[in-house]
Amino acid sequence: MSISREIVSYAMKAGSSDIHLEEGSPIAVRVNSDIKISGQKLRSQDMDNLMMELLGKEKVNEFNELGDLDSSTSIEGLSRLRINAYIANEKRCLTLRLLPDNLPKWQDLGLPEPFIKLSKLERGMVLCTGPTGSGKSTTLAAFINCILETQKRHILTIEDPIEFIFEHTENSIIHQREVKRDTDSFARALKAALREDPDVIYIGEMRDLETIQLAITAAETGHLVLGTLHTSSAAKTVERIVDVFPGDQQEQARLQVSTSLAGIMSQTLCKNTLGKRSLAYELLINTPAIGNLIRERKVSQIYSQLQTGSNDGMNTLEQCLNDLVAQGLITKELALSKASVTKAIDE
Repeated sequence: MSISREIVSYAMKAGSSDIHLEEGSPIAVRVNSDIKISGQKLRSQDMDNLMMELLGKEKVNEFNELGDLDSSTSIEGLSRLRINAYIANEKRCLTLRLLPDNLPKWQDLGLPEPFIKLSKLERGMVLCTGPTGSGKSTTLAAFINCILETQKRHILTIEDPIEFIFEHTENSIIHQREVKRDTDSFARALKAALREDPDVIYIGEMRDLETIQLAITAAETGHLVLGTLHTSSAAKTVERIVDVFPGDQQEQARLQVSTSLAGIMSQTLCKNTLGKRSLAYELLINTPAIGNLIRERKVSQIYSQLQTGSNDGMNTLEQCLNDLVAQGLITKELALSKASVTKAIDE
């Protein structure tokens, strides 16, 4: 058995989400949010073989030159992997994220129906936000899978690297472009996307001003745009998008966001009492009231709209955490640690 297959098999049996590898050090895996360290050390020769198996000669040479590399691959019959290679303490390291072979279903993930209903929109921007490892990519993969199965659309994804592999269905078609492999950059691919007749555009990460500008333009011109941001709440997501623009453009950006935004799901994963992880989320649906708050620079009042917006499918993170505590799925202490507004956690 190859070393990559042996390590991934071990991690999968342990129920891991991530594998951490460093030459000369024990193998570590993340299981239900906790790091677990095995007794098995990875020798330098093992790392040579592992990197060649997972990356191939060309990418190994690129890593040796740059010291950092993002990639992805599949191990047949086991799992797809997202790979980050880096140097730490002058040693080669790999972080492997295990991605399920089967595409996620939104029902299995516990995603809220009001969020999935946004997949039926013809235009607008749907954002999934949260910290690293909070399941953003998995949520949007389920969202895309729902579109592929239920609608007649052309979906275009721009990713770095490609994580989930989709295929055309009887109803829809999908094309996945990987930055550095199929296109030079997110911005270049987005400019080209408007000439490629997509109905839905998925942007792996909205990192800079040009990408965000192009995403808003695409949403305004009749496309459903999906994207991710590393923000911890719906209000902070709006602020991040507006703040990325130069000062003299922020008023216009605020107006554009107020009309082009469709919804924001800000999520986190909580280690639950069943030994697994539960999804906790904040959901914003862009109603006329929300749009007015964005236009009028009253983003701080969005939270109160979420608290009272259950008829529109909205809720705060704290309301979701309180529900999980009431169901006995998480402890109050964990809810307090995950909450942005701790006083909103029930006594």
